[in-house]
Amino acid sequence: MNVLPRGAQTTWLRRLFFVGLLGGAGCKQAVVPEVHEAPQAATNRIAVPETVRRNLGIQFVKVERRRVAQTLRFPGHFELLPTARHELRTPMPGRVTLLVKALQTVKAGDVIARLDSPTWRAMQRDLGEIATQVRVHEARIAAMQPLEAAHRFHEESLQAAVTELHARTQTIEATIRSVGGQARELSEARAALAQMRASHAEAIEKRAEHDATLAELHAHLAAGKDRLQLALEGAAAIVTLPVASLLAVAPGSSEALPHWRLLAGIDVRAPADGIVDQLPVANGGWVETGGLLGSMRDVTQVRFRARGLQSDLPRLRNELPARAIPAASTSDVTAHLAGTLLLGPEADPDQRTIDLFLECTATVPWARPGVSGFLEVETASGAAAELAIPRAATLQDGMTRVLFRRDPADPDKVIRLEADLGIDDGRWVEVKSGLRDGDEVVLAGAYELMLASSGSAAKGGHFHADGTFHDGEHK
Repeated sequence: MNVLPRGAQTTWLRRLFFVGLLGGAGCKQAVVPEVHEAPQAATNRIAVPETVRRNLGIQFVKVERRRVAQTLRFPGHFELLPTARHELRTPMPGRVTLLVKALQTVKAGDVIARLDSPTWRAMQRDLGEIATQVRVHEARIAAMQPLEAAHRFHEESLQAAVTELHARTQTIEATIRSVGGQARELSEARAALAQMRASHAEAIEKRAEHDATLAELHAHLAAGKDRLQLALEGAAAIVTLPVASLLAVAPGSSEALPHWRLLAGIDVRAPADGIVDQLPVANGGWVETGGLLGSMRDVTQVRFRARGLQSDLPRLRNELPARAIPAASTSDVTAHLAGTLLLGPEADPDQRTIDLFLECTATVPWARPGVSGFLEVETASGAAAELAIPRAATLQDGMTRVLFRRDPADPDKVIRLEADLGIDDGRWVEVKSGLRDGDEVVLAGAYELMLASSGSAAKGGHFHADGTFHDGEHK
């Protein structure tokens, strides 16, 4: 059997075809027939057109600059923040009408359920009584304004009359001292002055009573307004609407009634964006005060929780740059979630571990509660970054480890290279030569390329009943 030069597309595709035949042949003989072709020039390039990449599932990843020696990796998973979960409970007893479905996405302020409550009707009645009393006090104060003006005018008139009579009495007294006589006129003037002073005192008394009544009305009005404000704030807390909205004129109200007057039920609203995950109450069911209507979660509020070894504590500290990455190998930077490291407050003395947390500064769609991944912590951010590729992109072929670089001059070809590797952290490995910034290497499908281009892989043979494979024809 002729051995064809490495890199010929027709040859390695034929090899893959017969390897598939060997896998389904069982105990039957499966020998690759001899192929007689003209020798070709040796090359380490393999053609991988679009159809071949699609059939073999070939995927490429870009070379990254990473501090492999200074990066620690810990397995973990995402979990919800304590503030991401919200419970929706009833502020008062009533009959429930659900307006959402389980697992429905809602926005802050969306109505989750409507509660028809007799207690709310009683609160509306109390609000109406307080508002009516306030209006009565305002009307009485407004009605007393003209009376106050009349009292003032009457008092001023009496004061003017007293002043006039006092001046007349003094004039008569002066005349008597000068020429004598006029005793009768003096007596009448003094009597009129005394009577006028009594009337003036009575007017002052009535005005004082009026002022006291007016002050009492103002006090009642202020107290009524305070009671109304407190009642409105209580109602606003129950219906989760601002006081201004409750006082606004209800749309379509012919009598210009406030909004609180026409609210037939209480709307239970979502306190934040999230997903409704539980609805334990049946539609139309009765719930008591504080009963659970449902719960919701904001799945974007997550943190990554990992478990590290206590032996790594000398290299770890709070605020170190870190990132969470998915469990699947990828170099897509959009799939990485950056943040800062926080050490757990307490370690586990039995397991010799400590909890590590990543406080995320952003979010990505795949970061959901329970999703597993890895926490990568850079312990020395000032160190030089080396070229690195995923360890899964390198394969062992005999005594050498190989990788496949995408040809920069022809994206439909890959170049087989002997890997010149450095530090390996179990997931990423440093590449000392053969690659440069911007290069791509094969990640998925590298094993098939290694089989097709290997000089040590079996070219033909047969399987025995015990499952062993042997080169050559069955004898």
